[in-house]
Amino acid sequence: MRLWSIHPKNLDAKGLVALWREGLLAQKVLQGKTQGYRNHPQLNRFKKTSDPITAIGKYLYHVHKESLRRGYKFDLKKISDYRSRKKINVSSGQLEFETRHLLKKLKSRDPTLYLKVQKLTKLDAHPIFRVVPGEIADWEITI
Repeated sequence: MRLWSIHPKNLDAKGLVALWREGLLAQKVLQGKTQGYRNHPQLNRFKKTSDPITAIGKYLYHVHKESLRRGYKFDLKKISDYRSRKKINVSSGQLEFETRHLLKKLKSRDPTLYLKVQKLTKLDAHPIFRVVPGEIADWEITI
């Protein structure tokens, strides 16, 4: 499961579709509707909010918004609640790590987008996140 901290506009088509699916799975996990993934480390930042369901819903809402911009037909009704206005902190180190991770994926999957993203000095964070100084998140797998 990868719930990107970077803005969905930077993902290729395959990455955006995977993010939608994985975000919906994360929503089910946070709702207690699954047996697996309950302790997935990427869910911790949502679990730490006062309302994890609306936090993941707002996350998914922005993925949905990007899908519309691209002409996709992701179903907004699959998001249970997206009224959250709260931001979640993400470290600058985490964004840098994810940028490098994304570039590795794009190099083989979408060379044109790779060249475009590679030219950016830094990628925007997903709109639900507030960037704060810091290292890679302790839940990240860096191997």
